[in-house]
Amino acid sequence: MIELAPTKFDAATFLANAGLGRKIVQLKTKQVFFSQGNPADSVFYLQKGRAKLTVVSMAGKEATITLLSAGDFIGEESIAAIVGLRMATATAITACTALKIDSKEMVRVMHEEHAFSDLFVAFLLTRSMRIQADLVDQLFNSSEKRLARILLLMAEFGQAGEPETLIPPITQETLAEMIGTTRSRVSFFMNRFRKLGFIEYNGRIRVHKSLLNVILYDQSSEQNAVSASLLAPPQTRSNGRPAPAKTRKVAKVSKIEQDGD
Repeated sequence: MIELAPTKFDAATFLANAGLGRKIVQLKTKQVFFSQGNPADSVFYLQKGRAKLTVVSMAGKEATITLLSAGDFIGEESIAAIVGLRMATATAITACTALKIDSKEMVRVMHEEHAFSDLFVAFLLTRSMRIQADLVDQLFNSSEKRLARILLLMAEFGQAGEPETLIPPITQETLAEMIGTTRSRVSFFMNRFRKLGFIEYNGRIRVHKSLLNVILYDQSSEQNAVSASLLAPPQTRSNGRPAPAKTRKVAKVSKIEQDGD
């Protein structure tokens, strides 16, 4: 009797097709994968489309905490040792196709197939690094730089392959939630980016690589000239005394207006 060799596990095939404990789901724009407070009983693998995770506080304030694209897992908290409730709401930004995997099937395949567990751990590490980068961004960067970074991430600059310069539809309110500022400030910065040729903005946003200058070189405006004057030693009169404080105060106000913080 001829014994058949065991079939080699293929993680890509597993994540592309329905099967035991998993099924393909289609979501329309604004349709939810799951809501905050729902039982955490499954993991989604996003095959196509874009989505976002939002959290609502006890006071009713909503915040967008991250954006998701094809190749991301959603709802990984469902495979924790103690299964609880969803900590956030996942919503489709565009039409999405996803593989819904039952939490028990997810745990089983992770234990039995090292190729899959390696892939999933790599995803978790990448997600952790992204969250850390987001925290540093919130703590140390101006709201203008935070907006530039979000737009570049949505356009997938720095990722493998060609960037998708035309990003999915997203409101200024959502962008404001993500960077911790007001919609009016987002509008101000978007208009500035458009005038400088960093983006095209006419309903849909098209991001140009030159937007990287905002993050890498601080070239978003005349800000460099103002910063230089603030960092230089105080101006002195011909008699060697410091210039009046009022002059320096005007420069500081101008700096604040340009930074938008």
